[in-house]
Amino acid sequence: MVTVLAFLFVLSVLVFVHEFGHYWVAIKAGVKVESFSIGFGPEIVGWNDKSGTRWKISALPLGGYVKMYGDMNPASAGMRDDLDAEESKYAFHHKGLLARAAIVFAGPLANFIFAIVIFTVLFAFVGQQRALPVVGEVTPDSAAAAAGLQPNDQIVAVDGKQIEWFDELYVLIHEKPGQQVDLTVKRGDNTLDIQATPQAITKGEGPNSETFGRLGISAGKVVSHRDGIFDAIGHGVNTTFGIVTQTFSAIGEMIAGTRDSSELGGPIRIAQMSGQVAESGIAPLLSFMGYLSVSLGLINLLPVPLLDGGHLVFYLIEALRGKPMSAKAQEYGFRLGAGLVFSLIIFATWNDLSHLGVWNFFKGLAGG
Repeated sequence: MVTVLAFLFVLSVLVFVHEFGHYWVAIKAGVKVESFSIGFGPEIVGWNDKSGTRWKISALPLGGYVKMYGDMNPASAGMRDDLDAEESKYAFHHKGLLARAAIVFAGPLANFIFAIVIFTVLFAFVGQQRALPVVGEVTPDSAAAAAGLQPNDQIVAVDGKQIEWFDELYVLIHEKPGQQVDLTVKRGDNTLDIQATPQAITKGEGPNSETFGRLGISAGKVVSHRDGIFDAIGHGVNTTFGIVTQTFSAIGEMIAGTRDSSELGGPIRIAQMSGQVAESGIAPLLSFMGYLSVSLGLINLLPVPLLDGGHLVFYLIEALRGKPMSAKAQEYGFRLGAGLVFSLIIFATWNDLSHLGVWNFFKGLAGG
């Protein structure tokens, strides 16, 4: 029960944020919004606001939509041709190219902003576990052992650059493979100058290889640290765009065949993870929502017709041609996009069921 409720809560919040981005910019651009729905299918409950927009919760809670005036359907795939001049002023498809692009892009942008806000709140008010630059263990025969570093040594500077955290030390050493570095070390009441040459470690082969430095120490002291508000905002932005980079890297590895595509999860795995993090507390749940919000924004920016990214591609073509694509070409594009999205959902759900061992269960029944 916790899993189901957590999944519905997480998905509903993220869908609302995404669709509200579309809605808010549409209203600012003078577009009339007919309906704002969380979920698809028959309406469960709804109400009308003063402007006539129907706000509703629908039966199938796996997404949502904002239906704008003049659209043939919630996906903005096609427009009505029976609008007079006055009605056309409030129709989405009769707005300028930049206004339409801004409305479409606002959904994914809202997801990114929401993620930044979540991570900022977590960094500022909950804090994070961070390791101090204190030596925990020294690996035998390592660069650190050769330099004479000892457990409980606190490294306060590298080549004269002051550091506060172990991850700062890691980055500086990572960039110095086989190069001598000057370490300023506090040992008890004494301050020592120690020279060390990080071991050069190479991973991968050919043009994809990477060489980095390693001292051979582990962190010895972890503390809970809360950022000031401005640092928290910076870390929130960096975390959000770090997720973007990791996601693109993972997609590239899947396409190249260097990463197992079974890692791609669908609604079942998201529901399962939602329940698990919800039981761990509010902070893990918020963090999970931040990661999912970024993922939702990225997925919608994929250049696939039917998704926001597909609409933006159509608008780019319109800008280059000086006129919109033909209705028939857009219709074919939307059909292709629907097929791709549906196939991706089936593939992700198949992975989810495999992850749960459903297929092995049925094989066992058949073999029994």
